[in-house]
Amino acid sequence: MGIVVLDFGSQYTPLIARRLRELRVYSVVLPGTSPVEEICMQEPQALIFSGGPASVFDSDAPLPDPRVYDLDIPILGICYGMYLLSQHFEGQMKQVGRREYGKALLIHCKGPLFAGFPEETQVWMSHSGTVTALPPGWRVVAATKENPVAAIESPHARYFAVQFHPEVVHTVEGRLMLENFLQAMKIPRDRTAEHTMELLVQEVKEKVGSERVLLALSGGVDSSTLALLLAHAGIEHTAVFVDHGLLRQGERAEVEQAMHALGVEVITVDAAGQFIQALQGVWDPEEKRKIIGREFITVLKEKAREYGPFQFLAQGTLCPDVIESAGGAGTARIKSHHNVGGLPRELPFKLLEPLRSLFKDEVRELARLLGLPDAICLRHPFPGPGLAIRILGEVTLEKLEVLRRADAIFVQALQETDIYQDVWQAFAVLTPWRSVGVTGDERHYGYVVALRAVTGVDGMTADWARLPVEFLDKVAWKITCQVPEVGRVVYDITSKPPATIEWE
Repeated sequence: MGIVVLDFGSQYTPLIARRLRELRVYSVVLPGTSPVEEICMQEPQALIFSGGPASVFDSDAPLPDPRVYDLDIPILGICYGMYLLSQHFEGQMKQVGRREYGKALLIHCKGPLFAGFPEETQVWMSHSGTVTALPPGWRVVAATKENPVAAIESPHARYFAVQFHPEVVHTVEGRLMLENFLQAMKIPRDRTAEHTMELLVQEVKEKVGSERVLLALSGGVDSSTLALLLAHAGIEHTAVFVDHGLLRQGERAEVEQAMHALGVEVITVDAAGQFIQALQGVWDPEEKRKIIGREFITVLKEKAREYGPFQFLAQGTLCPDVIESAGGAGTARIKSHHNVGGLPRELPFKLLEPLRSLFKDEVRELARLLGLPDAICLRHPFPGPGLAIRILGEVTLEKLEVLRRADAIFVQALQETDIYQDVWQAFAVLTPWRSVGVTGDERHYGYVVALRAVTGVDGMTADWARLPVEFLDKVAWKITCQVPEVGRVVYDITSKPPATIEWE
């Protein structure tokens, strides 16, 4: 019992399920075109139609099974889902000349969906169409200053549709809107974090049984949490930490010390030369990710022969990794993560990824339940491909050293000024460009380093952090003084979307 989210290919679809979990509601995501028999097996109390990249005007546009409208349960349509509801109930739509993308102000809110809303509130748009004539009997329940039809409601107040995305954090009252939907439709809210952990433990036990597991450990919160989850489930596993030479300054020692403190036995493999050699001459970021995924598997296969046999490879893959690697039907690929889209097609293991439906903050909540200390639990995310995707262009030993020093200065400054926990992720990027400057009255031609800091909750959307100008000035001065190869420091003020958090 709960809500079935029908996925029509939106990058944000898993966020809908995640927001429902936050509101303590069980939910499951199914393909948008699922037959009604499959949907009914979940005993849904309501449906949510997700957004998606398609247009209802396309001849091959994905459509729900028309029998879902005969189930007599509430439906909430989001973005593309709004057009589906409008189309089915004989409304009219048109495509607009340009895509409306980003922040908008919602006004004239009324009805049960918007109970408790202020007169104006920020929402997040991502669409290229608009409803021009309502279905018979429907009414407008919200607008924006640019769009008179931003939300609509059916005559019996059981079907609702909104053009914006309530699931993203940049829709300020999005959580309240979903809460209002649940309350108006009398959907019980009884799911807890402890319940999620119980389900994950049960899933792991059923999948693995008495087989052995090889755990790919990075030392971050995701794989560390997975190590504790496997131990909690009584699963025999061996943790392997691969030093691919693309780590941050001092990171290998930090990982080994942290895991030792947790009682996790770790096999460390020094494979830096192997990875850096494989990356020689490679500029394309997708190719980098695939090379790193391939080399990881090569190293893990060697360790499996030495310590195995192992039937499963466990990874701390999270939902944003899957989404950006096009892990859902109809979803566009943003970039291949080395542990998802970057893996070779043929693997000698079965993959075990029990965290792949969770987001970073949900994993942190699970980590605390399992006893992971805050020193690991609250670390900023670090990508599996490491500094390889923070060096634009070819990866070399010299560039790695330059970036490590610049990045360490930035992160240390954040920690020393207590800003570190105020941002979701922060790091330095080494660009392929050089810039002319002056050092000691002489011409200096040095690297351009970009600093990136974002605020957010789950990594699906993020806003650039408004760091104090005085702080940025101090960091730029330190980098250019202490890393003489760097001649200029710039700060990235682009949100996600349209950018991603990482530059590659």
